[in-house]
Amino acid sequence: MRLLILIFGAIWAFPNTVLGLVLGLPALAFGARLRCGDGALLFLRYPWGSGGALTLGNVIVCTHASLDGRCLSYAESAGLHPPTGVTLRLGDHERAHVYQAMALGVLFLPLYFLCGGICARNRFERAADRYALLGRGWWPWAR
Repeated sequence: MRLLILIFGAIWAFPNTVLGLVLGLPALAFGARLRCGDGALLFLRYPWGSGGALTLGNVIVCTHASLDGRCLSYAESAGLHPPTGVTLRLGDHERAHVYQAMALGVLFLPLYFLCGGICARNRFERAADRYALLGRGWWPWAR
């Protein structure tokens, strides 16, 4: 049953996955590396962008050599609470976005941007941080 859910989620997220492939495939000619992991196709050493990672469907593009690097949560980076020094694994944060995309399919991007886009107050980013820190709670409307 779990396999069927994953297959359905991948199909439902496929339009966003195509966008990720459009971003990732040309980067291979410029030194990006293609791998699988964290529920997605990974384009590592992505040559463009300001640093970090971006998830589109079942594709993650990342400027780093791996997703194993540690980073601060969005809220801590934005100074929304006092510094704790607690870091999270970038791949765990991005995997939460893969789950969100598989659950919401074509609605993921419109809902993500309606909730604020790339910012610390976006419920999708808060949920991804929660999942990366606790291993649960990737759904953006969790109680």
